[in-house]
Amino acid sequence: MRRRALLSLFGGGALFAAETELDRAFQRMYNFDFPSAHALIDSYIGAHDDDPLGYTARAAAHLFSEMDRLGILATDFFLDDEKMTDKRTLRPDAGIRNAFYWATTQGRERAEKKLISNASDKSALLALCMVFGLLTDYAAFVEKRQLGSLTYVKQAQHYAVRLLAIDPEYADAYLTTGVSEYVLGSVPFFVKWFVKLEQTKGSKELAKKNLLIVAKGGRYFGPFARILLAVVALREKRTLDARVWLEGLVREFPQNALLRRELDKISPKIR
Repeated sequence: MRRRALLSLFGGGALFAAETELDRAFQRMYNFDFPSAHALIDSYIGAHDDDPLGYTARAAAHLFSEMDRLGILATDFFLDDEKMTDKRTLRPDAGIRNAFYWATTQGRERAEKKLISNASDKSALLALCMVFGLLTDYAAFVEKRQLGSLTYVKQAQHYAVRLLAIDPEYADAYLTTGVSEYVLGSVPFFVKWFVKLEQTKGSKELAKKNLLIVAKGGRYFGPFARILLAVVALREKRTLDARVWLEGLVREFPQNALLRRELDKISPKIR
């Protein structure tokens, strides 16, 4: 029954629908074809320079290509708390770092400008959720500033709460709220005294419910939510659920060699 329920998320609207150049850019990112993603983003920005989502997509492509290069995206990294908090310095590419921070700044400035003229601009609010989410990941996983990254988590959550107050059906915004719930539910109790996130209980069950909303209906982040749900399932020793998520993702993004390796890694355990 549970397997059928998970499989249903890969039917209809759950599959990635490439409609614009930006949609296609995200599709190429999920296939780990970063050069093609950047080319599509360049074309999109050339026609929509005032759209903050173009620049946040560019920042995402820089971040995930760098995390892939550094070996951060493999599930082994996220399943081992010592690896996640290991302070040994990585060797980030300086050029990518500069390009990443430049793109986040461009996206943030354009989004804030739009909000001045229209405080309810949903694409601007989503862009700010994305910007601060990307900054969180870069600070926590590349720069190894886990505690420092919590400032970005708070900002991302603030804009997600604003966006969902305007449109509770805006599925992509639930990625931020889901991650915030999971982060707060995972940090030591003494850290929670200092970290206050809007409308966040620190419930891992609520985190998974929010991620399922994105997995089903997210336009840009649906596949990412499904990847996170696979990681959560592995952390919770629900190997069969993780396999279902990964099988669907491999079908959806056949050029992503990392997803195939992760699926092959767990398949012998459940035969």
